[in-house]
Amino acid sequence: MIIMSIVIDILIVFITYLYVFAAILIPVQLKKRSKITKFQARKAVHLFAGFAVFSSPYYEWPWWSVIIAATLTILVLLSSKQSKVKQLKELYDSIGEEAEEKVGYLQGPFHYCLSITGLMLLFVIFAPTQLYFPIAGILLMIVSDTLASVIGKRYGKIKIKVPWIKTPRTLEGSLAFFISGFLLCMIAFTILGVTNPFTQIHISFEYALVLSLITSSLATVVELISPSTWDDLTVPILTTLIIFLITLM
Repeated sequence: MIIMSIVIDILIVFITYLYVFAAILIPVQLKKRSKITKFQARKAVHLFAGFAVFSSPYYEWPWWSVIIAATLTILVLLSSKQSKVKQLKELYDSIGEEAEEKVGYLQGPFHYCLSITGLMLLFVIFAPTQLYFPIAGILLMIVSDTLASVIGKRYGKIKIKVPWIKTPRTLEGSLAFFISGFLLCMIAFTILGVTNPFTQIHISFEYALVLSLITSSLATVVELISPSTWDDLTVPILTTLIIFLITLM
């Protein structure tokens, strides 16, 4: 039984790494061939790579999710315009933003990976049966942040001025973040918190509804007031910690 659990864990790890690298390499190659823009490549990596977090509740040894996130964090940190590793330099050239030129590395994606690593580490240590909390926060960063950016750029008409934010914010983008965030939280809290028959502690559907509303509202505010290179860090971590602390009251 123990051997079988180890084998299954290793298989999930292998599939997860395979998926993440495909989610990164495909947009990079498309950008190199000028099939998509740098903005599209960055958003594609941002959107699809993070879905690997869905594998985290199914490890017999939950530390695998932390190990995977940590290794990807290191790889992203090493991706820079000075990198001597061709693939890491290509990653920087394909998805790097102008705001990251001064720091010389992929600051946004690094914060993205760092937030996932930190959240998974925290919950694996203190609440391994309640991984739907960090997954909800991470989904907000993965999907809602991407939608807010895309919709804000394309359809945003009503500007929201935040004094310390250089990147423009729009009401349309924030609404897209809130609506998509609510739906994503419902998916995380219901599938992983209500109906998951494996490792999660079940919560009621009504409770999941309330948690989703509070979480998406908090995340929208945090995203609105966070600089673009920092929101990948602030949105998932602050949102997840606040909503988890609320449930302990």
